Amino acid sequence: MKWNALIVPAAILALMAGTACRKAEKMTYPETKTVDQVDDYFGTKVPDPYRWLEDDRSVGTEEWVKAENAVTFAYLDKIPYREKLKKRLMDIYNYPRYSAPSRVGEYYFFSKNDGLQNQSVIYYQKGLEGTPEVFIDPNALSADGTVRINLAGPSGDKKKMAILRGEAGSDWGELRVMDIASKTELADRIKWVKFSGAAWWEDGFFYSRYDEPAAGAELTAKNEFQKVFYHKLGDPQEKDVLVYEDKEHPLRYFSAGVTEDEQYVFITVSEGTSGSELYWKKLGAEKAAFALLVPGFEADSYIIDNVGEKFLVQTNLHAPNAKVVLIDPKAPAEDKWQTIIPEKPEVLSGAGLAGGNIFCSYLKDAQSRIYQYALDGTTLREVSLPGLGSAGGFGGWKDDKIVFYTFTSYNYPTTIFKYEIASGVSDVFRRPEVKFNPEDFEVKQVFYPSKDGTKVPLFIVHKKGLALDGNNPCFLTAYGGFNISIQPYFQPSVIALLENGVVFAEACLRGGGEYGETWHKAGMLLNKQNVFDDFIAAGEYLISAKYTSKDKLGIEGGSNGGLLIGAVVNQRPDLFKVALPAVGVMDMLRFHKFTVGWGWVVEYGSSDNEKDFRNLYTYSPLHNIKPGVSYPATFVTTADHDDRVVPAHSFKYIAALQKAQAGNAPVLIRIETRSGHGSSNLTKGIAITADSYAFFLYNTGVKNIK
Repeated sequence: MKWNALIVPAAILALMAGTACRKAEKMTYPETKTVDQVDDYFGTKVPDPYRWLEDDRSVGTEEWVKAENAVTFAYLDKIPYREKLKKRLMDIYNYPRYSAPSRVGEYYFFSKNDGLQNQSVIYYQKGLEGTPEVFIDPNALSADGTVRINLAGPSGDKKKMAILRGEAGSDWGELRVMDIASKTELADRIKWVKFSGAAWWEDGFFYSRYDEPAAGAELTAKNEFQKVFYHKLGDPQEKDVLVYEDKEHPLRYFSAGVTEDEQYVFITVSEGTSGSELYWKKLGAEKAAFALLVPGFEADSYIIDNVGEKFLVQTNLHAPNAKVVLIDPKAPAEDKWQTIIPEKPEVLSGAGLAGGNIFCSYLKDAQSRIYQYALDGTTLREVSLPGLGSAGGFGGWKDDKIVFYTFTSYNYPTTIFKYEIASGVSDVFRRPEVKFNPEDFEVKQVFYPSKDGTKVPLFIVHKKGLALDGNNPCFLTAYGGFNISIQPYFQPSVIALLENGVVFAEACLRGGGEYGETWHKAGMLLNKQNVFDDFIAAGEYLISAKYTSKDKLGIEGGSNGGLLIGAVVNQRPDLFKVALPAVGVMDMLRFHKFTVGWGWVVEYGSSDNEKDFRNLYTYSPLHNIKPGVSYPATFVTTADHDDRVVPAHSFKYIAALQKAQAGNAPVLIRIETRSGHGSSNLTKGIAITADSYAFFLYNTGVKNIK
């Protein structure tokens, strides 16, 4: 549940340019009605007065949204440099951005955004010297630029390409098929697809889908009973063959994969966002049942590919930093596994095959290390990277001679490299031209102690020569969950903060994957408080080290990171000046009742279990807001098509916060339309970022910007 990017008015704070700040007046917010809803959790009575806001399609909710947005935008309009900031962000983003090329037969596919296009355009060309042609332009598919296209997988003969089409930011997608040579779209339409690619075999592909939801409940209803089907090209979806289902376990994910030689199909089963089991079957043996390869759900295991009649698997079973093993499906017991690449002190974050070699990506203190191995596990070399940062890519086919990868860091715009597999030589393939000077900024990594003494990594970026006098605005962000690792990467929008004297800081909290499954487990379930302690300690460190002060410290996080921001603001409202929780999981007692929220139970626990309920209730952002507290200036963002973390989380949270706020700091919500868990197009993304940054800068006392 990672990460790709980003209000009837009343008395409003006014800051006159060049003059002293007027005395802040307490804001008036739209009146939010309450209902007499009380739930009994194991004898604990929990009121839920804003339950009605869970119906985000009701007339009452729509009117409430309009009223909240009216107040918010009236406030934002008073910020004198808001439009200037937006224009600067547009200027920063206005440069060509490419993805690394991927070979499909005689073609290379890549995406390109000229700068300010709402969606990146997918191109292809014959060979590396060919002339690029537009394969499909998502911007031409809707008036508002909110249709997105992802390549879902090429056919085995490399003549067809499955594409996944989504709209308005929803997780729902529709699989379609294009003929590669002619760039024409075939008649195939596969609906109600979520979290699935296309795994090709012969003249069709395997995919995962849900049953069609009830009309009007597409964006909120719980998604249950995912199934795997096989679609034959040219057939209507109604004729697709059911391949795999589990009628006993409605809350499981199922995804299909096919080995490169199309000899085997495998099913990955998971009960949530971590923990899996693997099944396999020989293709062409239609009557054979799927056989268990790796039992679940203690660990995460992934098929890399087959080596003859055996499977190469990445697993962290009894190896929290992960390893690569070879499993004979005829004797799959763990004691029969052959270790190809043993577990290391650094966490193995990914492994793949290309050119007959295994490429492994490791993390050392949240920074990339790439190693190249022979199929027998012999170390061939460490790939030389440009510096400390994040590398990704190295994917390919068994007959590839070259692969591509990207490298990035906070002051190193994402650059594409071409890598010769035999020699290990890297050459720059594409380097972007961004309107900033990386030499103007300093990047460092420090380790600070959390509440229990655990050392936590923190990346800090700021202008060179910045005075550490405690007077700098600071923008602290983190995620802390779902085994997701925070690594250094270039974010164009952050330049707009740095050039205005802001310190940008990003913490690698427990709950993430920076140090393997041990680090992950230390921040999940009953250990979740460690995550909040780590983040609070990051804020305290930045203040004690004179990077900033309590009156200059802003915090930001999205999704699980939005939960983080809501929780720490409740626990330490005195420590932060500004809070920016985006699309956050704010109701920890009911998250599992909407769309795919049940998949997070493995990470958080469930209020249906008494021990979990007691834990969740201690930190749930919605349930720990206290009347009479002066909360920081808070700017909540969400969107009407977010069907991952439904907007009701943010609706209920801001209603409770507005009622409880005792101080004069504004607590507002910005609700985007035709957008989802991430911005549905670049225009919306820049607008949301500009408003969030303007709110942050304004409420940390910045009067003018460059």
